[in-house]
Amino acid sequence: MAAPPPDPQFVLRGTSAAVHALHFSCGGQEPDVPILFSGSENGLINVWNLKTRRVDKALDGHGRKSVCWVETMDGKDRLLSQGRDQRICLWDLAEGRTSVMDSVFTESVGFCRCSLLKVAQGRWLMAMAAKALDEVQVLELPSKTSVCTLKPEAGAKLGMPMCLKLWQINCDSQPLLLSGYEDGSVVLWNLSMGKVLSQLFCHQEPVMSLDFDSEKAKGISGSSEKVLSIWSLNEQQNLQVHTTHRLVNAGISDITIRPDKKILATAGWDHRIRVFGWKKLKPLAVLDYHTATVHCVSFSDHKNPSERLLAAGSKDHRISIWSIYTQT
Repeated sequence: MAAPPPDPQFVLRGTSAAVHALHFSCGGQEPDVPILFSGSENGLINVWNLKTRRVDKALDGHGRKSVCWVETMDGKDRLLSQGRDQRICLWDLAEGRTSVMDSVFTESVGFCRCSLLKVAQGRWLMAMAAKALDEVQVLELPSKTSVCTLKPEAGAKLGMPMCLKLWQINCDSQPLLLSGYEDGSVVLWNLSMGKVLSQLFCHQEPVMSLDFDSEKAKGISGSSEKVLSIWSLNEQQNLQVHTTHRLVNAGISDITIRPDKKILATAGWDHRIRVFGWKKLKPLAVLDYHTATVHCVSFSDHKNPSERLLAAGSKDHRISIWSIYTQT
């Protein structure tokens, strides 16, 4: 018989609002304290100390509008946050500071989370939904220079971009963008030409979340349906459906592949976190702790595999922290 699923290693309480975004910063050397950033519906970003399991700082930069995305730029002293106030803030957190250094207005009214990719030392690309409903804008950071605006061809009827993933095969290759749209399709964009390389119809409903493994050229997406779609990219850069996996309950808010590409986790509308093996999508565990929709899942970036954690943020105001499959 399979072993029963574990309990959370610990639970972080005190956000007093639904949790929509999570990001770890645990890769530093001692005496650096491992950190988890969480973004909440009340507009606050909490900086959690994972040793004391308490909030070290609460950042308030989004006018009490929900925070849907948090990401660090080279360590835990520079943080990007995206809010429903149509603003992306760049925070300076070095030496105890809690100030917004810079910000970008997205002008987008949708729920699409940004995507960040480091392309060189001190240089990043950030993709975000643009003012026109079906467009995506890519900026270079920290300069905020516009790299391109990605516009679907006339009559494409993709709808709004729902999720984005910037990636590149290696540091010398062209950055590319995968975008999941309202019509259920996943599109691969070439940024330098600003044109579509491939489009794949993956879902009957809007694509809510996707992640991509550039080493295996394989990705996964979820929607409001009972299906995970697994797709691959061939050498001609055409997207192809690889397989689909039927779920017990409908609705996936978030999908993330662990950095070592061994397992992945999904955040479910059914209050559960599901863990799969990435190679064959073998179901490994159903983590049943939350009492409401799980909005986000994130794996830690610990250097030591045995210390790796999985965090999940929920509408029930809680963040569950799990230690699972650390030996694989």
